[in-house]
Amino acid sequence: MADRLMLLDTASLYFRAFYGVPDSLKRADGTPVNAVRGLLDMIARLVSEFEPTHLVACWDDDWRPHWRVELIPSYKAHRVEQVVPAGPDIEEVPDPLEAQLPMIREALGLLGIPIVGVAAHEADDVIGSLATQATIPVDVVSGDRDLFQLVDDDRGVRVIYTARGMNRLELVDNEWVVAKYGIEASQYADFATLRGDSSDGLPGVAGIGEKTAAGLLGDFGSLDAMLAVASGDPDAAAAAPATMSASMRAKLTGAHEYLAVAPTVVNVVRDLDLPSAEDLDARLAPVTGARRETLEDLAEEWNLGGSVPRVLAALDQAPAE
Repeated sequence: MADRLMLLDTASLYFRAFYGVPDSLKRADGTPVNAVRGLLDMIARLVSEFEPTHLVACWDDDWRPHWRVELIPSYKAHRVEQVVPAGPDIEEVPDPLEAQLPMIREALGLLGIPIVGVAAHEADDVIGSLATQATIPVDVVSGDRDLFQLVDDDRGVRVIYTARGMNRLELVDNEWVVAKYGIEASQYADFATLRGDSSDGLPGVAGIGEKTAAGLLGDFGSLDAMLAVASGDPDAAAAAPATMSASMRAKLTGAHEYLAVAPTVVNVVRDLDLPSAEDLDARLAPVTGARRETLEDLAEEWNLGGSVPRVLAALDQAPAE
């Protein structure tokens, strides 16, 4: 079997598990375990169905980096519980979920799944860097459509999109993006910049929605090219395959300050200095010995039901090197 790296947008998955699995599931001391159980079941399902050879859990060491906020102060502002001037802001996370994060990290460690985060960067940036630098095909697992910008058919990078639930997973490649949005996957970051995203506090350009953004990218190819035309550059206008209306030029030039910084916020970082999947010891393998015994003990202690046997069974099928 050919090697394939799977990158988990871990927060996206454990939030989905928390809200999708009944919170009546608790361990003996009353601590909820629904996110832990749900995440382990997701991993079991993903490993069994897509058969990755390597797996990394990417982590938000900073879910709202200050360097992004300095450029666009509204970035994820509606999700801030407490601003921390000298460190990562505290995200509004339900207490019952917060209590499960140490359990999630411990379970991933016992499964042999490395957790990778980078200071002052989001999990998206870790995913972007690992996917871009990988020498093998990559599956990115997330409910965040911003990661569609990483899709690259030539390199075998695709997104397993979880927004519709684990029973309705969508496999996002370039053809899927074209069919959904009318743009190439390589244009997605420019598309998202123009359209904006209220869930991330990105205003977009007033008067430009999805259809208009897609049309502009179809006509001009990239945000840089359309901005050059909008600025009145005669060489850019002469080289452009389409003309731009005066009203559209006004919309783009009127959003100059936003468009000068938004691409830096929207584009995921791709050049973080990270070890390769091999150096991370990310190859999947059966869990044996003391780690398996500990996990089986925790399954009972934490009331994890069948989620631990299911994920162990999935890893038991991991292909030999």
